[in-house]
Amino acid sequence: MHDLLRDMGREIIRSKSPMELEERSRLWFHEDVLDVLSKETGTKFIEGLTLKLPRTNTKSLCTKAFMNMKKLRLLQLSGVELVGDFEYLSKDLIWLCWHGFPFAFIPTSFYQGSLVSIELENSKITMVWKATQLMEKLKILNLSHSHYLTKTPDFLNLPNVEKLILMDCPRLSEISYTIGHLTKVLLINFQDCISLRNLPRSIYKLKSLKTLILSGCLKIDKLEEDIEQMESLTTLVADKTAIRRVPFSIVRSKSIGYISLCGYEGFSRDVFPSIIWSWMSPVNSLSSRVQTLVDMSSLVSLDVQNSSSNQLSYISEELPKLQSLWIECGSDLQLSRDTTSILDALNATNSEESESYGTTSQMQNVFTLIECNSRSKLFEKTLLIQMGRSWEITHILKQRILQNVTTSDGGDLLPGDCYPDWLTFSSEGSSVTFEIPEVNGRSLKTMMCHIHYSSSDSITSDGLKNLLVINHTKSTIQLYKRNALASFDDEEWQRVLSNIEPGNKVQIIVVFWSRITVNKTSIYLIYEAIDEKVEHYHAPNMNVPRSISPGVESMEDLRGSSVKSLTKRLLNKFLSRKYFCKGKVEK
Repeated sequence: MHDLLRDMGREIIRSKSPMELEERSRLWFHEDVLDVLSKETGTKFIEGLTLKLPRTNTKSLCTKAFMNMKKLRLLQLSGVELVGDFEYLSKDLIWLCWHGFPFAFIPTSFYQGSLVSIELENSKITMVWKATQLMEKLKILNLSHSHYLTKTPDFLNLPNVEKLILMDCPRLSEISYTIGHLTKVLLINFQDCISLRNLPRSIYKLKSLKTLILSGCLKIDKLEEDIEQMESLTTLVADKTAIRRVPFSIVRSKSIGYISLCGYEGFSRDVFPSIIWSWMSPVNSLSSRVQTLVDMSSLVSLDVQNSSSNQLSYISEELPKLQSLWIECGSDLQLSRDTTSILDALNATNSEESESYGTTSQMQNVFTLIECNSRSKLFEKTLLIQMGRSWEITHILKQRILQNVTTSDGGDLLPGDCYPDWLTFSSEGSSVTFEIPEVNGRSLKTMMCHIHYSSSDSITSDGLKNLLVINHTKSTIQLYKRNALASFDDEEWQRVLSNIEPGNKVQIIVVFWSRITVNKTSIYLIYEAIDEKVEHYHAPNMNVPRSISPGVESMEDLRGSSVKSLTKRLLNKFLSRKYFCKGKVEK
């Protein structure tokens, strides 16, 4: 509420009974309140009372002054001491805010069964209650800045607490195990409780907890792996503690949105990859953490530098869930081991995943060119994967591939022997190894992977799972899941280009479902002349392929007259220029 509106409301109430204080429903001017309390003239009309005095002018008043305030629901005190029996306070009280609470504990005679909020900041409490009453309505317990508090209360009689705030309680050293019974708690704040050494294991059972604040708890040195049981936890703030290791289970959480821990701070989507990378640093030993490492289903990509021999084994089970992975290996031997480990992990997940690529809807860069049922009762398909720019030459290549596939049985005769602007490397099976050539005056613009494969039964999907780009010269591995390939953008292509240079030995491996046999894989490196600008190709709407979905090119569309005329025109245009034949330049 805005202060102006609050003051207007107060003035309206005050104007109704300017002289008869005891007839007002609320009292807040300290002169009026002191007059009523000192004269003990309170009545049943009073529902709210506020008395805030400076600490240098503390007043001592009698509890009997509240005896007739039977409907008092809101009580706010500061710089006030009450003397007498607390049974005189209203049993309808729902909000008690008493800064500088002067007692070592809340008096037993004070009925608290109706309280919804207790706020006793800067109190002298050493223990909250000697005997806890059943307080089913209590939702907020705030004892912040209580410098003498040594332990929390028993929470068994506080079943509905939603906010537990104990900030800056420097002597607090014990948290009752019954905190695990706060099944509706949303916020727990132990900030700057510098004597607190550990948390009871029961706290990790709080499935409703959304925010946990431990910052400034200098002696807390560990968070248990059980923290993953906090399935509603969205905010974890534990900076300025003695915690030096992030629990492995923390990144398994699907709920955490913000984290501040061990020097990592920010949204989980930004922080988790850095945390995982830190675990994989050579200085860390993870030998006993295989089973609890990480669920990376929420991660998009992961970079691993300085790979060591045992690192990949810790993410092998989660590897198929990553959209992309970049690994820098320290040696040829490590590259071989990591490649084997990755392929084993990918091939181990042979189930046909039920995610969106069950069909090729809404995919770009991955093109199903043709599907047929051969005489041998094998269902045969050809797949074309494009990485890089889409321009005139890429469409010519698609046209040439389609023509050869449809006129040859099984796609054995593919373009590549004497065509301008692309180099071809082919191999039987699912792997192609080649050396990036030195091409003077031309830059690599696009890489296409053409795959001819078959299966013994009809499969609605193309069956592609992953594509690996392995640089044997630089000892690096780049892995892309099918969905990542389908949305491959220029930024990711530049990332690939930056890792391959002329003279590098590169291997491309495609991974399919186990029911699919890859017959042949071909790689096309498409170049652009440095002396002539070739503009981006944007097909008119009438010629944009529409086979299964946008991004999946059909045989009928590629046979369109517009594409044919474009092909003929461009081929004639480029015939006068240098030719590339099987990786060599002909002058």
